[in-house]
This record gives sequence, structure tokens and C-alpha cells, in this order.
Amino acid sequence: MAGIMPHYSLEDTVQNMKDAGFSPEAINSCISCIQRGSKEELMKKLDIQRSSLLDKVHEGERQIDCLDYLVYRLAGNE
Repeated sequence: MAGIMPHYSLEDTVQNMKDAGFSPEAINSCISCIQRGSKEELMKKLDIQRSSLLDKVHEGERQIDCLDYLVYRLAGNE
């Protein structure tokens, strides 16, 4: 891992990916990229995960908006 991530242990990297919601398969794929020194491929995989998480955030925001509107209507503020 020294080439791509010189200051991080494999264990820390795996834990960070788990904390970021990566599946075991995605973690293995990323570790493979690290071991091969394929930084560009690794960055693409990280970006895909980030985009996926951001999509979930946006979906949650939309759901909160719908709930807030329902509460607003039920409070008689139509």
C-alpha cells in the first residue's frame, strides 16, 4: 500500500471503507486496486460510493420535504 496510501495501514483503510458504507465486495475490489497501485481505478470506485451516498441523502431530503408538507397540511395550513 505504500505507493498509493503511504501513511495508512490496511486495517485502517478497510475500517474507513466499512464506516463509509462499502460492501465487502467493494472493499475487496478497492484493496485490489491499492495492491496493484491502480490509483485512478481506486478513485473512480471511491467516487461511485460517494455519489451513491449523496443520492441517498438527496432522497432522504425529498422524503423529509414530503413529510413536512403532510404535517403542514394536517395542521390546517393549506
